[in-house]
Amino acid sequence: MNIKEKICSKTQAAIRVLYGQEVPEKLVQVLKTRRESEGHFTLVTFPFVKISKKKPEETAEEIGRELMKDPSLVARFNVAGGFLNLTIADSAWLELLNDIDKDSHYGMKTADDKSPLVMIEYSSPNTNKPLHLGHVRNNLLGYALANIMEANGNRVVKTNIVNDRGIHICKSMLAWQKWGNGETPETSGKKGDHLIGDYYVAFDKHYREEVATLKNRFIGEGMDGEAAEKRAKEEAPLIKEAHEMLVRWEQNDPEVRQLWKMMNDWVYAGFDETYKALGVNFDKIYYESETYLEGKRTVEKGLAEGLFYRKEDNSVWADLTNEGLDHKLLLRSDGTSVYMTQDIGTADMRFRDYPIDKMIYVVGNEQNYHFQVLSILLDRLGFKWGKDLVHFSYGMVELPDGKMKSREGTVVDADELIDDMIKNARRMSDELGKFDDMSEEEKQNVSRIVGLGALKYFILKVDARKNMLFNPKESIDFNGNTGPFIQYTHARIRSVMRKAESAEAQVAMPDMTAGIELHEKEISLIQHLNDFGAVIAQAGKDYSPGGIANYCYELTKEFNQFYHQCSILKEENQDVKQMRLVLTRTVGKVIKSAMALLGIEVPERM
Repeated sequence: MNIKEKICSKTQAAIRVLYGQEVPEKLVQVLKTRRESEGHFTLVTFPFVKISKKKPEETAEEIGRELMKDPSLVARFNVAGGFLNLTIADSAWLELLNDIDKDSHYGMKTADDKSPLVMIEYSSPNTNKPLHLGHVRNNLLGYALANIMEANGNRVVKTNIVNDRGIHICKSMLAWQKWGNGETPETSGKKGDHLIGDYYVAFDKHYREEVATLKNRFIGEGMDGEAAEKRAKEEAPLIKEAHEMLVRWEQNDPEVRQLWKMMNDWVYAGFDETYKALGVNFDKIYYESETYLEGKRTVEKGLAEGLFYRKEDNSVWADLTNEGLDHKLLLRSDGTSVYMTQDIGTADMRFRDYPIDKMIYVVGNEQNYHFQVLSILLDRLGFKWGKDLVHFSYGMVELPDGKMKSREGTVVDADELIDDMIKNARRMSDELGKFDDMSEEEKQNVSRIVGLGALKYFILKVDARKNMLFNPKESIDFNGNTGPFIQYTHARIRSVMRKAESAEAQVAMPDMTAGIELHEKEISLIQHLNDFGAVIAQAGKDYSPGGIANYCYELTKEFNQFYHQCSILKEENQDVKQMRLVLTRTVGKVIKSAMALLGIEVPERM
């Protein structure tokens, strides 16, 4: 039981004694005391005035005196209007520290078979190009959110939907057929996803050349520029061939399907390497080449049940005007599906695979309307979680030099970004002398941990709903609100504990009757530790990895202030020394747990 919970319980007991009435827990408001006032926590007494039939100040005074009868919790109090400011006894803080130190899963809730099952979809790549910086943000947000939901006592299924069909896939396939000369990842020395991405860029280059040539010809024949460009884009031989290949794919042409499978397998192998480097994973992967057929069947079933309607051109639509929206296309006139149909099919398959209680989609904010419509349609089709599906909408990532364009090959490649971050971490650590006395293997591992920690923390600390500017140089600073700053503090803590161990110092809470008087920085640090469970709960409620990142930073800052103001290993009072070592160890444990929720490792030494 943390300090707030103890105050709440003791307050309920005090009101029972003073006024002979029971008060529900929700009426007991315990806040952190404002900095300008004396005390650690403030009890709001206005809700109890009707019970006491006295003024707020008198009510607060009476409750304060009653709480003081147990000096193990409240050392003193003061009243400011209807607010009761409580100064917590040192013994209560020490008892709390002891409890946190002994709790190996501190702040975390454990799921059981009856816990809600939350499915989280993230990544959602296309198989015509490698993962880029936008995918990095998506994957890091999705993975961190899965950890946070699990820490809140949910069963979690991490899922991915791979866009492995469509005209964009055929563009890469056609380009490889025309200009690949049998090239493979092995013969080229490239990752499979990079190889296929090169052919996607090659298709676009040749296609734009064809369009430019045709446009000039049509203009020469008397057509205006806009009409000429539109016609050129439609009649360019390459795009026609790509569409023909898509039709053959839809018809299960053996040759096209074999090429499609071979090239997709190259891409999946490449994706797996990137996911491993990022430290993310999935419990279940779905493929749009399978789900789009399910979507068509589900929509046709809904049509038969009168949930949708068919137009004269044979297309199928949903009327959403009662929900304040428009009409939504679900099947084209030729019977082919749209993205909405595919998402319905994926939902149908998932619902059959898992007893989902909540579905969270980690998808960029350009799809806000799509998921508003999907929620309505899934609810109409009878999916129990459809109405309450969560679209974890996040903003785009840009670099200091502008936006990314995948067709032109100007994306910020995920693999190159990861490599650059690790190299930068190695260079900066060498310059700062943080790698002294390390083996080459350890230097490489710490560089990986620090480089990826810098990348992940910089992205996750930002409110996910906002567009963000990613600055690699700023992210890897060892000072300020960065991953390396937090990681270096953890390494400092581990160094202190190793020195204590080598000196055979005792690391155990002293006798509670030792009469230790706590320094204000020790109390503040224990207060921060006390908040960890509430921070996790709030992050789960708000779907906010940024809340965890901010907590890590504040806890780290608080520890560094304590470290510089309070002697640890050189403290002469053995009881105080033992307590400070336990406090240091516990802070290290919580930093490691909090960073792990973000998918970030912390090194043992730097």
